[in-house]
Amino acid sequence: MLLSREKSQVLIVDVQDKLLGAISGANRVVDRCVRLVLAARKLAIPITMSEQYPQGLGPTHDSVRDAFANDGFVADKTEFSCSRNEMLHERLHDLRRAGHSQVVIGGIEAHVCVLQTAMDLESQGFEAFVVADAVGSRSKVNRKLALSRMQKAGVDIVDSEMVLFEWMERAGTPEFKALQALVK
Repeated sequence: MLLSREKSQVLIVDVQDKLLGAISGANRVVDRCVRLVLAARKLAIPITMSEQYPQGLGPTHDSVRDAFANDGFVADKTEFSCSRNEMLHERLHDLRRAGHSQVVIGGIEAHVCVLQTAMDLESQGFEAFVVADAVGSRSKVNRKLALSRMQKAGVDIVDSEMVLFEWMERAGTPEFKALQALVK
């Protein structure tokens, strides 16, 4: 199934400075999460961000937070799966009831919080889309295993360009012009 901007919501999971220092490909993860957030904002797609124990792990990375610009919802959590956190669960399900059944997910770590969130969402009737170039783990092996396991569980594995082009649907539109710079 293709992504639809009308049905989409974006979930950025735990892109926090103290975690990023240990992540393989951290700069790519941050850049692609920023790309997703900026595109979602331009297309009025709802955005949710989680922060894993921010008292100890710090806030979301500045560039992601700047792209977000308080245009969405941020929740602290200690649960690994966003879906097991009461505030995030309510937010994601409220958006689904409003027609946003497709959850586009970026963040860290792919084999822990991203995996558990995506698999929980799939089991709850969402369509989970994990953005491979916007997720990372401490090791490449962990990330690769997580993507493989999620795909076997029915989670769609995509990349950030797929997401943007599926949201835009065609060239020559105002949306295409607005997002074109994000893929150059």
